[in-house]
Amino acid sequence: MATVSGKSGIQAVKELTLRGIILGAIITLVFTAANVYLGLKIGLTFATSIPAAVISMAVLRFFSDSTIQENNIVQTIASAAGTLSAIIFVLPGLIMVGWWTGFPYWLSVAVIAIGGILGVMYSVPLRRALVTGTDLPYPEGVAAAEVLKVGAGVGGAEENKRGLRMIVWSSIAAAGYAALAQTKLLAADAAKAFKFGSGATAVSTSLSMALIGVGHLVGLAVGIAMFVGLLISWVYLVPHYTAISAAAPGMEIGDFVNDVFRNKVRFIGAGTIGVAAIWTLLRIIGPIISGIRAALVANSARKAGRGDELPLTERDLPIGIVGGTILLSMIPIAFLLYAFANTPPISSEPALTLSISIVYILVIGVIIAAVTGYMAGLIGASNSPVSGVGILAVLGISVILALLFPGVTGDLTKSLVAFALFVTALIFGIATIANNNLQDLKTGQLVDATPWRQQVALVLGVIFGALVIPPILDLLNSAFGFQGAPGAKDTSLAAPQAALISAIAQGVLGGDLDWGLIGWGAVIGAICVAVDEILRATKKGSLPPLAVGMGIYLPMALTLLIPIGALLGHLYEKWAARSQNPEFAQRLGVLMATGLIVGESLFGVLFAGIVAATNSDAPMALVSENAWAVPIGILVFAAAIAWLYSKTVSDARSAPAVPEDHVIPPHEITPR
Repeated sequence: MATVSGKSGIQAVKELTLRGIILGAIITLVFTAANVYLGLKIGLTFATSIPAAVISMAVLRFFSDSTIQENNIVQTIASAAGTLSAIIFVLPGLIMVGWWTGFPYWLSVAVIAIGGILGVMYSVPLRRALVTGTDLPYPEGVAAAEVLKVGAGVGGAEENKRGLRMIVWSSIAAAGYAALAQTKLLAADAAKAFKFGSGATAVSTSLSMALIGVGHLVGLAVGIAMFVGLLISWVYLVPHYTAISAAAPGMEIGDFVNDVFRNKVRFIGAGTIGVAAIWTLLRIIGPIISGIRAALVANSARKAGRGDELPLTERDLPIGIVGGTILLSMIPIAFLLYAFANTPPISSEPALTLSISIVYILVIGVIIAAVTGYMAGLIGASNSPVSGVGILAVLGISVILALLFPGVTGDLTKSLVAFALFVTALIFGIATIANNNLQDLKTGQLVDATPWRQQVALVLGVIFGALVIPPILDLLNSAFGFQGAPGAKDTSLAAPQAALISAIAQGVLGGDLDWGLIGWGAVIGAICVAVDEILRATKKGSLPPLAVGMGIYLPMALTLLIPIGALLGHLYEKWAARSQNPEFAQRLGVLMATGLIVGESLFGVLFAGIVAATNSDAPMALVSENAWAVPIGILVFAAAIAWLYSKTVSDARSAPAVPEDHVIPPHEITPR
């Protein structure tokens, strides 16, 4: 139970309850599975807070004593685990480089859990600095709070029904098309390679409704930036390098284009991402230092004996527990890294290597938690360039290992690459959870939640996610495998971030990284940074450099629909702003887009299970080939998206307008 001060005095409300924890754990299982699949397929994950909040409200409304704060705890648990699934941007790299053949369960659990718990602890002192002490917008945190308010009664029960119905319909549509595509009656993708100038290029797209949903959620600026990156990659870079490269004898033009893209263009994208990430970090160092200083002042006041005077909504986990947990976590980290101590070349300097690595994790963890937390406040957890932070982390540890063990070759290099990926996985857990943590704490602030209870819930979410992720990774590995891994199949998952991070580690430690390609990418990144700064200074918009880098690095099939989804989302948002209930209309669009991602992702996990059980790459195929699959598929796909947006507009238009004086403070709401 928690007590919250309202207009009528002190009011007791349920918050961190057993039923809320159980519900959060169940949602975690489903949404983490969906996020793992989507992340490995297209290199992007979706925010789980809003759909978790909707499901929580739909379930807990049957309990007469449920509260908005209890619903907030459920979404906090689920969002923590969903965010932690971004660990897939690193761990599959251990299979890609041939160090692992599967995912050892308890070892994987330990890596994920320790990194995630450290992320929670590192971000606790930042709450006052970056949540309550600043005017950062926290778009997703605010959106999640608004959804909770709708479910709690603000705007009426009718709006909540409409929102839940919308996410169900869009999930069914996305899963339905994905299922039809697996029967081969409709196409799952469309591609065409062709001569372009003196070289060649290709146009391709995956008929994925999840990509439309992703585009809607990331917004127009990110969509435009990704489209710019796509143009740079496929209109200039691919034609250029195909013109100056020679195809292998008998190689099809499509295979040649893809080979050039994988081995040349994606490293230019890596350079762009690296420069963009560094610039982003430099831009926010000043505000972070100011915020941390403010947090330390507030903590000193609490230590002086005035802590009991703090309202419940301002109480964090005690700083002693936070600091102690961080230091004690270094012990299991040391044991995990010690597994490499008997492996050459680390066995020649085990104590030095492990000591430097632990200090690296400890120090870089603090910096990364602050940076990713601030990024979440600026642009939201989904849009934050956490993968860019991962690139910097693997570059840092790889350079350290290269200095410690110069001239290493062959299998010895593989050992160092695996060690670098292992360290990066721990740091990545810190980055993803710190990024999500402050977003959830912003939601909590808006609904009068207790920070320390949310922080406990975040730790629980990390543990639930750590237990769930390894077996899902194993399932997908056995069903599909990963591109670049020994014995990879044509149907292997791209896992683009894991491939990029692994390639960077291999290039630095193996000495064969084409720094010229990285350098050209850095030049493009610098130009994008300059353009973005000019646009911001003149208040003419923005061109997020990291999104440009992702547009260069990711295959067109996985990016083309994102700008289209961003445009559709922008047009819908403009309409929503003119509707009679703008806030609800906007939220309904978010729920529709989220449903597209959830439906397709959940089907993907189900399909992976079918593949693993049948040992068939196409267990649902009804025909071997269908000449009309592409044109009919495009028509059905476009019609389904048009119908969903039309339905969303219709439902939002028919919703009752909210009276201007209809304002209910969150702490006075107890949903029934």
